[in-house]
Amino acid sequence: MKDKKYNNDCAHDVIKSLGLDIENINKCVGDPEADVENEILKAEQDAQIGHGKRGDVTILPTLVINNKQYRGKLDKVAVLKAICSGFEETTEPAICLSEEIQTNECLENNGGCWLDKANNVTACKDTFRGRVCECPIVRGVKFVGDGYTHCEASGVGRCEISNGGCWQETKDGKTISACSNEISEGCKCPMGFKGDGEKSCEDIDECQEKLYCQCKGCSCKNTWGSYECSCGDDNMLYMREHDTCISKEGTATTVGWSFLWVIFFGLVFAGVGAYAVYKYRLRSYMDSEIRAIMAQYMPLDNQEGANQHQVVHANDI
Repeated sequence: MKDKKYNNDCAHDVIKSLGLDIENINKCVGDPEADVENEILKAEQDAQIGHGKRGDVTILPTLVINNKQYRGKLDKVAVLKAICSGFEETTEPAICLSEEIQTNECLENNGGCWLDKANNVTACKDTFRGRVCECPIVRGVKFVGDGYTHCEASGVGRCEISNGGCWQETKDGKTISACSNEISEGCKCPMGFKGDGEKSCEDIDECQEKLYCQCKGCSCKNTWGSYECSCGDDNMLYMREHDTCISKEGTATTVGWSFLWVIFFGLVFAGVGAYAVYKYRLRSYMDSEIRAIMAQYMPLDNQEGANQHQVVHANDI
């Protein structure tokens, strides 16, 4: 100021040193000598006026976040923390969760939240303010629970993740599970097993408990999750649905005669039905014809009665 260097040349030198385009600056500011209102300057002046609970801005520069004046250092870390604190928890952007401005509480004891170490699934979710325990969504499968001590997969596809928390065992190349995608939650031992479905399912000995294969001369053998039943005679065939043995030779004949009887009774029922429909339609047709004939003769009877009445009346006169 003392050397009278506070002029356009000095301003241009400063702008160039900052790597800014002088033409864009001049276009933005406009002609300072013109006697017109500067829209940008007016917008800045309007922004200084308080709105709602926020008071007027009296110190420049001032940072306003969510309509509230920021009070603190104007360095990048402090300002970023102030901006991140304005977000609702769990909605803040990833930059707000960087190590420079906050501590990830989920790294220590999993934040006290539920953890599935086998599948590396946790309910701890890091936030700018701390952490929340919230059951996650993994590979499109939603976990439900309190998030602190319990979370379990729910809905379609839950059996693909840790078998839905249900019992599962493999024996002789065969895998049996108590988890079913047909139900959204819970575990149930499959047919041939008994138990709670979560910790254990034990094979049911159908032969010892005499649940199946009780037909005369049948031989029962228990298998894992099922049973095998054989007839004493090689010419006999075991029918699991009916728990009985039938002759192999008579099976085809029986099936053939049964089929013929079905066709026969079907034709009989069809004939009876057709005859009933024919009788009904014939009766309806005859009734309509009788009504038509009666309708033609009824007016003549009425007219003849009226004429007789007129003749009697004339004789009286």
